[in-house]
Amino acid sequence: MTVRLIQVGLGGWGRDWARLLARHTELVQVAGYIDVQPDMLTLLQHETGVTPALCFPSLDAALAATNADAVLVTAALPGHVPVALAALAAGKHVLVEKPFAPSLAEAQHVAALAAQQNRVLMVSQNYRFYPAVQAVATLLRTGTLGTVGAVSIQFRKYANSQPAGTHRHYLLQQPLLMDMAIHHFDLMRFVLNQEPASIHCHAWNPAWSKFADPAAATATIMFDGGAVVTYNGSWVSTGAPTTWAGDWQIECENGLISWTSRNDTSLDAEAVAIRLPGKRARRLVLPNLPYWDRAGSLAAFVAAIRDGTEPQSSGRDNIGSLALMFAAIASAQTGQPQLVNVEPVAA
Repeated sequence: MTVRLIQVGLGGWGRDWARLLARHTELVQVAGYIDVQPDMLTLLQHETGVTPALCFPSLDAALAATNADAVLVTAALPGHVPVALAALAAGKHVLVEKPFAPSLAEAQHVAALAAQQNRVLMVSQNYRFYPAVQAVATLLRTGTLGTVGAVSIQFRKYANSQPAGTHRHYLLQQPLLMDMAIHHFDLMRFVLNQEPASIHCHAWNPAWSKFADPAAATATIMFDGGAVVTYNGSWVSTGAPTTWAGDWQIECENGLISWTSRNDTSLDAEAVAIRLPGKRARRLVLPNLPYWDRAGSLAAFVAAIRDGTEPQSSGRDNIGSLALMFAAIASAQTGQPQLVNVEPVAA
């Protein structure tokens, strides 16, 4: 099945998505591109050769001119909810970039409308779609190593080299906890197959940071299945950089899992090692995924439309990741532990 899709939002990341869509015409056929800034559509045409006939100034115009099945939302965060609601109201399936919504209430509203319209709503949590991640999630679900006790996650990058005030990244709201750690929070839920119960988080800017909001954080997260996660992340670390998924150690009843995932443009960093007590560590053979990263998100979205099923990282499921993210921010701002409460949305 090839899905006819309208893409909304053609900034830098949106145009990168457009190039990805062009490489996977077996999955989707783009029926239209939308951006409220004409310059972005001009750049798209210049960079990718897209015909002007496929470019529209609004979703209404694109919907009227095409018979699209779905809408991909790659606009900035403030546009996620309005575009998703309009697309769902028009009877279209929706794939939206993360973070899904600027508030839990808005996310729940969108998820409820998707259920009411019987349409697929999926958040592109692309880190899920990597061999190491899938292998660890499968391993923990088998119970071979017993229950999970302690989990340690280290994320280190140095995105602090541009002059102060010259890079938009420096001005992002909660650049670590909202823009980056949402990936790690979602991976915690997916890999552990547990839901967060509470979090105590401290966020700060080291003296050399050029970010406006805190670029580093440490957190302790309690999960409902008994796992306790220690998370340390930084955009301004002078230590050895990790991969984008971070370096993970999961202590289980019968052994230790060490893993990492998501290099920039390849699968070279994918690695999972298991060490049983008194034994040497051994590498796990990883699955061969036909689609990975954002292509994995796209393929899962198309499969859900085709099969009439709920995809992993559906909008309804992703509310749990958002809830953990907002609880982390609240804890960092108040200095107090926060419960992670999620109002369920009917499937």
